[in-house]
Amino acid sequence: MEGSVNLQLSAKNVGVFEAFCNTAKPIQIINSTIEMVKPGKLPSGKTEIPFEFPLQMKGNKVLYETYHGVFVNIQYMLRCDMRRSLLAKDLTKTCEFIVHSLSQKGKLLPSPVDFTITPETLQNVKERASLPKFLIRGHLNSTNCVITQPLTGELVVESAEAAVKSIELQLVRVETCGCAEGYARDATEIQNIQIADGDICRGLPIPIHMVFPRLFTCPTLETTNFKVEFEVNIVVLLHDDHLITENFPLKLCRM
Repeated sequence: MEGSVNLQLSAKNVGVFEAFCNTAKPIQIINSTIEMVKPGKLPSGKTEIPFEFPLQMKGNKVLYETYHGVFVNIQYMLRCDMRRSLLAKDLTKTCEFIVHSLSQKGKLLPSPVDFTITPETLQNVKERASLPKFLIRGHLNSTNCVITQPLTGELVVESAEAAVKSIELQLVRVETCGCAEGYARDATEIQNIQIADGDICRGLPIPIHMVFPRLFTCPTLETTNFKVEFEVNIVVLLHDDHLITENFPLKLCRM
């Protein structure tokens, strides 16, 4: 049984600080081996061999939750090796198993967020005067999220001079890897859900509902060598190809 955290740099950061490449060996969380059957012959027919492993960490390591990312991967594997006689090839089979972190104690305090999007509230806009006028209001019920429950809220297009093409919810993971020499922070999309298509009615409440996908999300994690954080973007595409994006950091936990 093996459990490890694999870190890697994105292509844009390799060479920026070579020291990280030398220290970015897999972080081993757990490693155990047991002999299930002593040398000898297995009888013909079906043989079932029970086994169990205590989930005991190495030293002061923490048993992180299973997570499949782009630059951070937390994985737990079982490997079974069957040694055979000289002329027969040894057999090996591996299987991943999933680890959930323990539920956090105490109650999760909801953190509702109300938002208003207009040309004036947008950041990183070069030609604000050329933007068509629009007013979009809405709310997220909480940015502190239980990973087993959906992200919910509501959005209303109050007014828009240009026709609306599409409204989407984009879930993003932000992975940070590094050491004392430097840190690399990369944001990548996990999933994109369209919640409105076409020039929708003004003043119509549109429900926001997003389920967090297992394996590609985990409780928000911060350690010495790496961080895994999550954000959601509300993306509104207008017919003249103006793209409006509003970003909300999320905190995921398991309760």
